[in-house]
Amino acid sequence: MSDREPPRRRVPGPTRPARPGAGQRPGPGARQARAPRPAARPRPSRPAPPKVIRLGSPRPRLRLVGLALALVLSIFVVRLLQVQAVEADTYAAKAGQNRYVGQVLDAERGEITDRNGIALATSEDAYDITADPTLFAPDQLEIPDGPEQAATLLAPILGQDQDQLVDKLRPENKALRYVKLASRQTPQVWQQIKDLKSALAKKAETDASSVNVLAGVLSVPTSKRVYPNNELAAGILGWVDAEGKGGGGIELQLDKRLAGEDGKIRYAQSGGRLVPTAGSTETPAVPGSDVELTIDRDLQWAAQNAISEQVDKSKADRGYVIVQDTRTGEVLAMANAPGFDPNDLSEADPAALGNAAVQDAFEPGSTAKVLSMAAVLEEGAATPQTHVVVPNRLHRGDRLFKDDVDHPTWHLTLNGVLAKSSNIGTILATGQLGKTQAAANKVLYDYLRAFGLGSHTGLGFPGETKGILAPPDAWSTSQQYTIPFGQGVSVNAMQAASVYSTIANGGVRVEPSLVRGTQGPDGSFTPAPKPEKARVVSQKTAKTLARMLESVVDDEEGTGTKARIPGYRVAGKTGTANRVDPATGKYHGYTSSFAGFAPADQPRVTVSCVIQNATEGSYFGGQICGPVYKQVMEFALKTLQVPPTGAEPADLPVTFTR
Repeated sequence: MSDREPPRRRVPGPTRPARPGAGQRPGPGARQARAPRPAARPRPSRPAPPKVIRLGSPRPRLRLVGLALALVLSIFVVRLLQVQAVEADTYAAKAGQNRYVGQVLDAERGEITDRNGIALATSEDAYDITADPTLFAPDQLEIPDGPEQAATLLAPILGQDQDQLVDKLRPENKALRYVKLASRQTPQVWQQIKDLKSALAKKAETDASSVNVLAGVLSVPTSKRVYPNNELAAGILGWVDAEGKGGGGIELQLDKRLAGEDGKIRYAQSGGRLVPTAGSTETPAVPGSDVELTIDRDLQWAAQNAISEQVDKSKADRGYVIVQDTRTGEVLAMANAPGFDPNDLSEADPAALGNAAVQDAFEPGSTAKVLSMAAVLEEGAATPQTHVVVPNRLHRGDRLFKDDVDHPTWHLTLNGVLAKSSNIGTILATGQLGKTQAAANKVLYDYLRAFGLGSHTGLGFPGETKGILAPPDAWSTSQQYTIPFGQGVSVNAMQAASVYSTIANGGVRVEPSLVRGTQGPDGSFTPAPKPEKARVVSQKTAKTLARMLESVVDDEEGTGTKARIPGYRVAGKTGTANRVDPATGKYHGYTSSFAGFAPADQPRVTVSCVIQNATEGSYFGGQICGPVYKQVMEFALKTLQVPPTGAEPADLPVTFTR
């Protein structure tokens, strides 16, 4: 290291003030003063250098993002494990709310029309009101009393008991997805429910405390049976029950043909609504066949009007009228009084339901005497002119028989016995059918069976009675003599009418028919099977009987004068029989009747009238049923445009002179 000191740096001191005389020239030997330095220029200020932002390392940030993604994925994994493993059953049940459900598609029921195609029974649009009970559960509606609230709203609309609706909406089977709340409701009823559902849904959207308790109420399109003529032909037509099944009459008899085949639909639904994107499978329903009856609506109206008026006037229990085509056996009208309206069975009298014209069995009385006369004539035991002496009383077996009026001994022809409706004369005539009474009974029995007594008519109508006709060896002592004049044997009104149609048809019995045919969904018409035919008596016997029956109406001695129709030849027979009371099984009151055909010489129409237990006015068949016969027969002849024959009536003698 050098010993030499470094030069000292001179530090300028403070500026001294100028001395006096400064600025003058110095004298000799004086030290020359230094000129002052010019003032230093101020340095310009420099702008501060910009701040430099240095980026941090990206690695911490990537670590943070990776951690966040890992957490999210972990949550997803945990959730998937919860859904698919831990709580799989619970979520599967919830997913079941979207699963497929199936419903039946009701087939449209076929129409029932008269012979001219006029609708007697038809169908109109309706709805089955249904529900999914699972949608009313507390975990769905988040309220405990969903079924009760829904039932309160639905009960007055459906007209049902509220408690019953609650039971349907809260079934014991918690997995049940479908219940029917009401069947075949009108479109107006379903519209009421839809409007109410919409109102509740809107309220629930704006009010979190509100719940649409009707969300699970649904509907299935179907049809409702309608009878446009109300009571007209109700006994024939029957009715359809709440399940759409035939409950009586033709509706029951031909239920399978009318009902068609139901279809099926399977679709996905969620919250009570169809999921259109989920697809569906459907098997279309096959409509039922239309049924065409032999009935003429106008004739049915005339018959029903006439019998209803007479039943009301006579204060009777009931009555029936049948109109039949004598040549074909087709039933043109079958009326009952009182009747019922199949549109509203709640107002119907249970005793009036059904078709009493084929379901009631009654003793025909004197209208059955034509059967005895047919046997006598066919067997050649007598002729219309055969003399029959008729006493006031006749003792046979254990009884003393009489006619409906006391009289002196009558001297009647066989024709007169029928015209005056003599019980005693009929007993005497049928006694000639065999050498013994037992033999005569057997002959008579065979004819009664041949005319259709004791057998079903062939209509196949539900609930039809075949009446009562015991075999001859089972006839009691009194029955041997009462059956010839129509007591001790029972028939239905259709059987009684068929007897007279057989005579009018020249002695050939044609099974009665109510159905002309059916028309399938494809429009093809299938005629009904042809009715069976059987000859019962010869044409000669039938013509003779027709002439004898004219005497009942035309002769002043006859009992059926009130059945006369101006311009037409009328054949008929009155009947007044003791009536068996169905409630007690004992005789009480009377069965009044009149049956016949016209024109008598060229028959076209048979009319049979029966009135049970008339309690006001006359109870004789000729007096209360004769006018009904006339009224209905006149209408039938005009409707069918049957002209008078113009021939003179038969003039068979009623009495003889000794």
